Order: sequence, then C-alpha cells, then structure tokens
Amino acid sequence: MNKNQKREKGRIDMSRKRYTFEHWQVVAAYLMIYDILAVNLSYLFVLWMRFDCAFSQIPPVYLQTFLKIAPWHTAFSLLVFWLLRLYKSIWRYAGYSELLRVTAATAATGVFYIAVLTVFREKMPVSCYLFGPLVQFCLTVGIRFSYRFITLERIRREKSENDSDKRILLIGAGNAGKLILRDIIRSKEDVGTVKCIIDDDPNKWGRYMEGVPIAGGRDDILVSAEKYHINEILLAIPTASPEQRRDILDICKETGCEIKTLPGVYQMVSGEVSMSQMKQVAIEDLLGRETIKVNMEEIFRYLKGKTILVTGGGGSIGSELCRQIAGHEPKQLIIFDIYENNAYEIEQELKRKHPNLNLVVLIGSVRDSRRVENVFETYHPDIVYHAAAHKHVPLMETSPCEAIKNNVIGTYKTAYFALKYGCQRFVLISTDKAVNPTNIMGASKRLCEMVIQSMDMISKTGKSDLLLPLHAHADKPGEGKNEFQSGREGENQLRTEFVAVRFGNVLGSNGSVIPLFKKQIENGGPVTVTHPDIIRYFMTIPEAVSLVLQAGTYAKGGEIFVLDMGAPVKIDTLARNLIKLSGYKPDEDIKVVYTGLRPGEKLYEEKLMAEEGMTTTPNQLIHIGKPIPFDMERFMKQLDVLAAASFMNSPDIVRLVAGVVPTFHTAESDLQLHQDTYDALMQETLAASEAAAADSSIESSTNQQYVRKTGFI
Repeated sequence: MNKNQKREKGRIDMSRKRYTFEHWQVVAAYLMIYDILAVNLSYLFVLWMRFDCAFSQIPPVYLQTFLKIAPWHTAFSLLVFWLLRLYKSIWRYAGYSELLRVTAATAATGVFYIAVLTVFREKMPVSCYLFGPLVQFCLTVGIRFSYRFITLERIRREKSENDSDKRILLIGAGNAGKLILRDIIRSKEDVGTVKCIIDDDPNKWGRYMEGVPIAGGRDDILVSAEKYHINEILLAIPTASPEQRRDILDICKETGCEIKTLPGVYQMVSGEVSMSQMKQVAIEDLLGRETIKVNMEEIFRYLKGKTILVTGGGGSIGSELCRQIAGHEPKQLIIFDIYENNAYEIEQELKRKHPNLNLVVLIGSVRDSRRVENVFETYHPDIVYHAAAHKHVPLMETSPCEAIKNNVIGTYKTAYFALKYGCQRFVLISTDKAVNPTNIMGASKRLCEMVIQSMDMISKTGKSDLLLPLHAHADKPGEGKNEFQSGREGENQLRTEFVAVRFGNVLGSNGSVIPLFKKQIENGGPVTVTHPDIIRYFMTIPEAVSLVLQAGTYAKGGEIFVLDMGAPVKIDTLARNLIKLSGYKPDEDIKVVYTGLRPGEKLYEEKLMAEEGMTTTPNQLIHIGKPIPFDMERFMKQLDVLAAASFMNSPDIVRLVAGVVPTFHTAESDLQLHQDTYDALMQETLAASEAAAADSSIESSTNQQYVRKTGFI
C-alpha cells in the first residue's frame, strides 16, 4: 500500500468515526428529549393541579401564555443543562456533585421563567412560580438518579444471589470507613459483605450507615465477630496513632480473622480511599511505637553538594541509602554493586523519581583492587557508605573464605583507596552479629570494624607504612607493593574519617524472616522457626538508614555508632502473630515447626560488648561505643596472613580468624559464656511484651470509664 492509498484509507476511517455516535451520546439525546417534555409538562401539570385537575377549568389566557413562553423556556433549559454537564455525567456513579448541578440548573431556569413573564408582561398563577420549578426538579432528578438506584439494586441482588463467603467487620465509621463501605457495596467484584461496623464514638452505637449496623466500640469486636460470623476485618482509621492501632490489632488477632488496614491519612486528602487501598497488616504495626524521627535538615546540609559512593548499592540497605541520599541534592551519586540486576532496578527507580539526579551506576567487586581504585581515581567521592558484604550466616559457615575475601579484604581495599584519594568520610555498615560472634559472618564484620579503626588511626597519625600491599592475593603474605604514596601530589591524603554503624535485623530485607513467614503462610504452612526462645532486634529499613545517615553527620573518626532498636522481640511471637493476622490459627490451621538453630546461629544478638561502654549523641537513638584497644601493628600483620589464606582457600581460615578476634567462639558454647547476658535480654523482651499488653488493657479500661462519665470519647 502506497502513501496515497494509506492517506485515502485514513480519510475514510476519519469520516466513519465522524458519523459514529458513542453510547453516551445516544443516551444524552434521549435525555434531551425527556427534558423537553419534563420542562414543559412540569408547569402544565402545576397549572392543571391549580384548577382542580381539569383542563376545561383552565382559563384560555393562561394556556396561551404557557404556549407563548414554552419555546423560550425550553431552549434556555437545554442550554443550561448542557453548560452544567447534565448530558455528560456518568449517572450510575451520580452523587452530591450531580445533585448540586441539577439544583443549580432548576434554579436558573425558574428565574428565567419569571424573567420572561415579566418581559412579555404576562401573568401565570402564583402556584406556577412556586411549584413549577419543584416539579421540574423532581422529574429531572428522578430519571437520572433512578438509573443509579436500579444499577446499585442490580449489583446488590447479584451479590445476594452469589452469597459471598467473605463476611466483613469494618472498624471505623468516619470518612474513611464510609468511603470503604460504599466502595464495597458498589463493587461488581465479589469483595465480600460488610455485616457490622465498630467505632469508639458512643453517639454512633445502635445506628446504621448505608444500612449496616454500628455494633459498638473496640470492646465489642470479639462479640460482634462471633455474632455475625466474621472472617475478615478491615481497619479504616487512617488517623489512628501506632499505640491505638496496636491496641485494636491485639484484640482483632484474637478473632482469628484475616485483617487488612488502610495505610495512612494521605489517602483521605487525595481522595484515594477505596477497597483497593486496603493492605495486609504489616508485622511492624504490632511493634506499637511511633516511627523514628530523624533531623533530615541536618542530613540535608551534610550531604548537599557532595559526591557520594554507595557500595552494595543494589542491596536492601544499600538501595535505601541511595533513595534517601538522592533526595538530599548530592553533587553526584555513585552506585557500585556486583549484581547488575539489583543495580539496574535501583537505577531505574531513581531516574523516575529524581530525573535531575547526577547518577552513575557501576558494576564491579570490592575484591578487585584495580577496579575499586579506578572508581576512586575517576570520581573522587567525598563520602563513602560501604554496604557491600555477604550477610547470610548459614551460607557463610560453609564458605568462610568468601566471607573474609568479600567482607574483610573488600572493606580494607575500599577503605585503602578512600584514604589514598582523600575521601572525607568513610561509613561502614556493620551488624550486631559482630558482638561476641558465633559465626564467620559476624566475625568477619568484627574484623571490618577493626579495619576501620586501624584506618582511622593511620589517617590521624600518618603511618602509611603500616598499610598492607595490594594486588597480591595468592602467594605469600607481604607480597605486592604499597602504592599509597603514589596518590595525588601536594594534597593531604591522610584526612579521612572512618566510622562504623552497628544495628540489628531490619524488617523486609532480603535475609529477614518476615518475607519467609509470609510465603510459608501463603503456601499453607508450616511456618519454620529455628528455636522457640530465639530473640532479635528489629527496625524498618528506612528507619535504620535514616539513623545511619545521621550518625555519619556526628562522625569525628574511629567511632562505632550503635543504633538503639528498642527491646528485642521473640521470633516465635512474631510468627504466631503474623499467622493470626492472616486469618488463621497457629498450630491448627498453620503449624509452627521448630527446626533447630542453624550453623553459627545463637539465641540472641547484642548491640554492644560490655567492655565497649557507651556515650550519647544529640539523637537518643544513636550511641557511641568506646573502641576496644588492640595492637594495630600486630593486627595489620594478621590481616595480611588472613588475606593470603582466604585467597588460597585455606581450610584453616576459621582457626586463623579465631586467633585475630578474641571474642569469636562457637555457638554451642555461647550460653556457657554469656548466660547472664541472654537472661537479661530475655527479661527485657518479656517485660516489653507485658508492658504493651498492660498499656492496651489500661487504655481500654480508661476509655470505658470516660465513656460512662461523659457519654463520649
């Protein structure tokens, strides 16, 4: 087909479209015809009623006036209806806006009718002035809203015929609850039926909303769930505080129903509240604490205008670091990761959200000395956040040399070039597993902390001769060349501040138990917990990263910052609560199976070794551990031996690590050495759990007393 033929075909298609009417246009034409009849019949009807419902009794002068005015009134009415979009509205979804526009149209046409009578000096009975617009309004609204009613009634009947198995209890009779309820009622899909509503406002108890009874307050949840045979609970109180949400969820989980919640108040502002906005209750909702607040202004001033390198930028922590850094106007953000898929995902996300960001994404390994040096030589980063590391405990137990190569030697190489090329600050992402480690991963992170402390001391003293040679991995310790002095001439190279930030588990990370538990529940179980008494610290990824960024602003060099993650939590409790919130009963619907501690795993984790001490910072959630003294020169020699052994895949690597990290011990011997520490942490866990339960009980009792005294909440 040539261009002329294509052009002709397009012309024919356009002509066909021009003469094809859409369905709504056909409906609009019928409505116009109806409105012509309604506008005229309304005034004729009032005239007929005025004279005893007999046309023969109507004086001819009034009929003549009616016929004289009718064309003008009809034309004006159609014009007003068109301007007010009464022929373009989707009437199956008609609401307050449409009702308001019909009212305005009726008022405008009524005023016009009187004005025309005045201009033509004609008279009609007073009843026509008063009741004519009213009848017109009823006829105009009736035809339009009856369609909406019929549509809703058809949906209701179809739902009743299908008789959905999902029986819903809605918590919240406010604006969000009202919108969610209407969305469920109107939905053509089988999303369930709301059987009752719970609200803490006693003024609403015993009343109805959209035909659904408001059964009572939060203390009536259990009774109502049993009475109405509820199997799903929707929490639609976006303004509730974390404490209030926790109290309500603590009650809801006893029902055995599946629970969904409205994420936040912003949906109310944006008008996005709907059934689709409901989400499964996240486990962090049960932590019952306010979201950690960080002084972002301080971070903004620190990061703005700087070139920042994030190693391991595609990982859970690294990618969140990139997200938050990107929002603080850095001069340049460099993402360095060995996994191209992860790096690509965060690259595309940042490009969408921050189109003006100066972003560089590089693929490479922190093990590769020449590649790492090339990055520093090319971009000269001001700040480095070193998140690249192997973190999985059991897997590293079977591959200990890889943990040393990547975590320890990779950290050393990155820090080496940060020092060589005059980086201002180097922040190591560490872990609480470095405290009294029982596995090679934790021991490797403790070695990383020692590397950072050594590098900071070299930076302050200028003893660059202590630095290990690079580019010699396979043969003998000491091989290779210390190229530190070949850095940029005329610059003070020894000015980098090295620090480490230590924290525990983060919810939702690649290695977190929570995603695993959710998958196991979706598959029908069982949910696997290693030990009934295992405890861990938890924090969300955004919270941990924001504290890491703020800790970096406090750095002076050599510190190990420790994040306060609150009281530890029993993993078994988290698993059982998650099962309950998914609508199942633990050990009945979904079994909980204890598989035993994995290789290198211990029952608890600590944030700080006792000998480290603790000092405060302006942020109460960020503390500084006093560095444990060690012989730096001896450590650097030992590190040289570890590097050679790891790259030779020596079977003695664990024994060599144990000789360098004095706190490294087997998991089997842990309780023999630190039973008192574990007992203290377990008591803290139980106390926090009991306090949360007591707070919930006290608040509920106080609310009831207040209701009895005042009659409202």
